[in-house]
Formats: sequence, C-alpha cells, structure tokens
Amino acid sequence: MTDILTYFGVVTLTVLVPDDFGVQALSQVDGARPVRYTPGEPLPPEGTDAVVLVPKFLAGTDPRDVFAQLPNLKLVQLLSAGAENFVGKVPDGVMLSTCRGAHGGSTAEWAVGALLAIYRDFLVFEKSRVEGRWDYHLTDTLQGKKVLIVGAGDLGEQLQRRLEPFDASAVLVGRTARDGVRGVDELPALLPEFDVVVIFTPMTEETRHLVDAEFLAAMKDNAILVNGARGPVVDTGALLAELNSGRLRAALDVTDPEPLPADHPLWTAPGLFLTPHVAGSCTGHVQRAYAIVASEIARYVAGERPRNLVSGSY
Repeated sequence: MTDILTYFGVVTLTVLVPDDFGVQALSQVDGARPVRYTPGEPLPPEGTDAVVLVPKFLAGTDPRDVFAQLPNLKLVQLLSAGAENFVGKVPDGVMLSTCRGAHGGSTAEWAVGALLAIYRDFLVFEKSRVEGRWDYHLTDTLQGKKVLIVGAGDLGEQLQRRLEPFDASAVLVGRTARDGVRGVDELPALLPEFDVVVIFTPMTEETRHLVDAEFLAAMKDNAILVNGARGPVVDTGALLAELNSGRLRAALDVTDPEPLPADHPLWTAPGLFLTPHVAGSCTGHVQRAYAIVASEIARYVAGERPRNLVSGSY
C-alpha cells in the first residue's frame, strides 16, 4: 500500500463522493481529500486523479462509465451492503469494499416488524378499523417460533440478536458450515423444521433463484418466507404458486422485478406483507453508512486493507 501511495506522489488521497454529507464526513479522515461529484455528469477536474470512489447509494447508472475516467482508481467503497451492481465491473487491481455493518440493524428491525405484523394480524386489525368493525380474535405470536436465517453476515447476526428477546430461536446458515453456523448444503434437511425462513444472502449468480420451487416445497405448511436480500434470490413464479395455494406466507422488501409493475400479481397475492425496498431506509441511514465508509477509507489511507472487501462468502 505504501508503495502505491508513493508511486502516485500524494500526501493526501483524492476521494470522490456523491453528496455534501460525504464531503463533510470524509473531511475528518486524515490523508483523505474528498471531492464532490454528481453522478451522470462530467467529473470535476480536481477529481480525475481520485484513488477512491464512493458511488451514489443504490444508483442505477453503469459504474464503468466513471471507472474509465479514473486511471488512478484503487478502491471502490460502497454505501450499500449489496455489491451485485459492481461485482465483475470493477477494473482489475481495484478493490471493492461494501458498507457491511451500516444497514444490518435497520434491516433486522424491518424483519422483526414484518413478522410481528403477520403473526399479530396488525394488517387485519387495521382493515377492520377502517371499516369500523371491532374484530376481536386470537392471533398467533412470534414467541416460540423457530427462525432459519439464510445469510450469516451482519444482517443475519443482527436479526438473530433481535429475535432472542421475543423468545424466538434462530439458526444461521452460511455458504459453508462453521462455528455457530450451518452450511447451505444442509438446507433440505433444515427447511421442514422451521416456522420462518429469512433470506439475507448477497445477490450473486450462485444465489440467484436459491429460493426456487424445490426450496419452497421443503418448507413446512403455513411457514413464512422473509426476503430482505434482493428480489432475484427468490423465484417469483414459484413463490406466487405457494402463496396462491395458501400453503405459505411471505414478507418481501425486495421483488423481482423491482419496482413492481402496476399489474403484477404480487400486488394481490394472498398472505403477503410487502414493502418497497425500505428495510434499510430510515432515520440516520446516511450517517451510519458514512461512518463505515470513513472507517474503511481511513484504514486504506493508513496502508491497511479495508475490512469489508468483497469475497465469496455469506
């Protein structure tokens, strides 16, 4: 790392950031010189020597258009935990680091809220309120439920910790088995034993349609599938078949396609709790994201490798 910094002959590293908050946050990092850019517009002249790029959160533009203008680029530091829009597009020799740790708490909170809404019939009671009906009835409960969390990273760990106070038990599943984590190869045997299956995996070609018809068929009757990962991890057609049959229920914060067309059958599918990709979008998300970004860039400037470099595990 020291050789790279010396080679470029800089005392401070130029970091391209997409907003004023990022400029302010990274101005506090010794050795970093943040330069504001606007996605979709030409880069400012003072930013063309940038060594670090922070892309705009959930931006839909092709990042390769920006990479081509940055000959000195060595690190792409994301504001999101998901890296699927960048894997395979980052130039050779350029590191890719995610914002792991920034949005896990918020996404885990969403999952708990979705499960409470389903088990305690909150949407049913809200419909009754609108209709002026006093709809007293017993509901189910999250207490005592067994939750299988597929994805043993920050999101999975955060959810496991939040479920414990509700007296629900949770088991983590990762790409490979390790201490406290079951392996993905064990899913066929695990799925029939759990009341809830939560999907928190990264979006890769390996996880595309991980939740297919066979996966869903292995889940126990009346179980709930929760997807807080990315839409294509779940086969939408297979899920619709299970929802329409009434055998399974689901909570989705992400869909395939996304956003949903107005005439898509998911809008009217029974047993579905649906939100528009907002699990991580809540008060303070920008501050939490840039706290991680600043930490990662500070490590890089100091000659260390960022902690959140993209790898093949989940």
